[in-house]
Formats: sequence, structure tokens, C-alpha cells
Amino acid sequence: MISQEKITRLKQQLEQSKQEVNVHLEQNDHYQLEVEHPYDTVSELSAYDNHPGDLGTELYEREKDIALNEHAEKELEDIDHALQAMENGTYGICEVCGKEINEDRLEALPTTTFCKEHSPDQAVSHNRPVEEEVLAPAYGRFEYDESEGTSFDSEDTWQIVQSYGTSESPSDFSEDIEHYGRAYVESEENEGYVEDYENFIGTDMYGQNITVYPSVKHEAYEDALDEEGTMTSFGDLPAYEKDPYTEE
Repeated sequence: MISQEKITRLKQQLEQSKQEVNVHLEQNDHYQLEVEHPYDTVSELSAYDNHPGDLGTELYEREKDIALNEHAEKELEDIDHALQAMENGTYGICEVCGKEINEDRLEALPTTTFCKEHSPDQAVSHNRPVEEEVLAPAYGRFEYDESEGTSFDSEDTWQIVQSYGTSESPSDFSEDIEHYGRAYVESEENEGYVEDYENFIGTDMYGQNITVYPSVKHEAYEDALDEEGTMTSFGDLPAYEKDPYTEE
């Protein structure tokens, strides 16, 4: 059984810790959470003209303050609970099994009222942020989304995002970059098509791009042409269609 002398010493330690936490919370106004408006903590009247990055930083700091404040309040709650157990004469006895708590454990954690086996904090949470389902290396779950019917995949999405600007510059590439706006990985890849001939058959007589999206109507159109045995809705193309379009 823990001696009364050790309980007295631990009680003084708990009371001192309680005083220190209360003083700390009083000095910083509970991590500035008691101010009337969040922007008062950064001396801002409005966030209308702030950069999104600055707002993100302020939001992160605010969330951190909330977490620190909750931690401090939980510490005060545990201290009060342990002090009350001392008043009741049950300090050093596990609330679950009724067995004595190891003195070394009480020295290391004076606020505890549970033995090691029945500590409520021993469970390890395996919950992960929901964002991890898609924010994984190499496009996450979209890494292998390419298939025969995929016309626009995650790699195409990333290439489009890169085209609006990255931290890379022409000096970061070993090959020559024709234009500063093309200073991103695989910028030479075809956009909107894969093979070169697909770009040719996807343009009109003036060379303007014609985008054809696979759909039920498009498949029905192709089936109708196959059934009629023609190449277009207005008949076959003129003779010599397979001759080269340019002279050698």
C-alpha cells in the first residue's frame, strides 16, 4: 500500500501542476480562444484581401490552439480527479479491478487512477484521414486506371495542371525547351490524342481540331455506316483516297 508520506508529496506535485496550468491558460486567454473574433488574434479586420496561403496558415494555427487548449483542460480534469481520489482515500487503487497501482506508475503519472492493464489510454487508434484514400503516391488509386475505354486519365489531368505552371524552369531540363510555358515533364506529349494519325483524322479540311467523344450515339453512327458499307453519311470518299496527300 502506498504510504501517506508519498501521497502527500504527490498531492503537492499535483497542486503545483494545477496552478501552473491555470496561470498559463490565464496568461494566454485559453490560447486566445476567448477573443470575440478569430481575426483579432492576427490583428485583422477581415480576410477578404488575404492570400489563400495566409488563410491556410491562420486556420492551421487556430486548430493547433484548439488542440492545445483541449489538452490543457483535460490535464486539469485529470488533476482534479486524482486530488478528489486522495480526499476520498481511494488514491492508488485502480478504479476497474480494485488492485493497488504500482508506485513507479504513480511516480511517472501522478494523475492516473487506473493500473497499467486497465488504462483507458492504451488503445491505439487505427483511424486514418479520409484524404489518404486518394492522396497516395503516383496518382493514388488512379494509378492503374488506364484501360481500353479510357480516353482521359489521371496522368492527363496532371499534365493539364502542370501546363498552368510549376516550380520547374528550362534550366531544370537536360533537353531544349522551346517555350517557357512548356517547362514541365512530358510537355511534348500529344494532347487530346495518342497516335499522330489520330490527330490527322480528327481535323477538318482546314486543319481545325474535331473532338470526337465515345458515346452511344457515336457507336450507333459507326454501326449504321458499317451496315450501309459506306465511309461517310453522304457516301464513299472519292477515288484515289488512298493516294498520298503530298507529292514526293
